[in-house]
Amino acid sequence: MKIQYQERKASVDGGFYTRAERKLAKLDRYFSHDSEAVIKIDRVREAYSVEVTVSSQNMYFRAEERSENSYAALDDAVDAIERQIRKHRTKLGKRIRETAFDKTMMDPQDVLPVEDPLKIVRTKHFALKSMTAEEAVLQMDLLGHNFYAFRNAEAGDMVCIVYMRADGNYGLIETE
Repeated sequence: MKIQYQERKASVDGGFYTRAERKLAKLDRYFSHDSEAVIKIDRVREAYSVEVTVSSQNMYFRAEERSENSYAALDDAVDAIERQIRKHRTKLGKRIRETAFDKTMMDPQDVLPVEDPLKIVRTKHFALKSMTAEEAVLQMDLLGHNFYAFRNAEAGDMVCIVYMRADGNYGLIETE
């Protein structure tokens, strides 16, 4: 696995990089050798924020954790990605390495109980209205939702989605 590091407002020692390589080596059993990982280290107030994104075969796994210690944040982020993989192992099917879940490679304590597949329990239908992104954010806030789909009047009525980010700001997803 290829690993890239991006530091923002934070500097870490060489031991962090060694630990990151060792922790991500744990994920090698799930991914092919051409997979890539990006580790973003940021200092937010008195805590470190470590975001780990692993991409392999057009699939992305992302986890972000915060801690007063950069090592602990890294450990938690890598563990979160491994939990995501194990939770969705049946849906991932052949997209990850075929030997990833062989019993000989896993400790018995790592095996999670098989859960029911995700069920769609409600379907909503609504008309997409043409509006600006700012109007969509206002509408989303008024509804109390975390995201809102609309037709962007400023982008030729392209279907777009605004959403609330974890940092309190807003994001915009534009379709192609």
